Amino acid sequence: MNVPKIKTAVVTDHKIIIVTFDNGEIKQYDISKLLSNDMFSPLNDQAFFKNVKVEPGGYAVYWNEMIDISEYELWKNGVSYQ
Repeated sequence: MNVPKIKTAVVTDHKIIIVTFDNGEIKQYDISKLLSNDMFSPLNDQAFFKNVKVEPGGYAVYWNEMIDISEYELWKNGVSYQ
């Protein structure tokens, strides 16, 4: 499966990331299901969550060296957004 790379990512105030892929498709991804995992618990802090960045090459979104979400996860489990 050829997964498109991430072009941009922005967050909402409700634990949602809106991701634009390099093929033009836009998906929303709800991180709520990840928050029970200790690794992702810092994302409960809205100020921290808003600091999302796209890794060079578009392979993931990340917040620091320990917290990231792959383009595959965002593509596969994201919901089309219009």
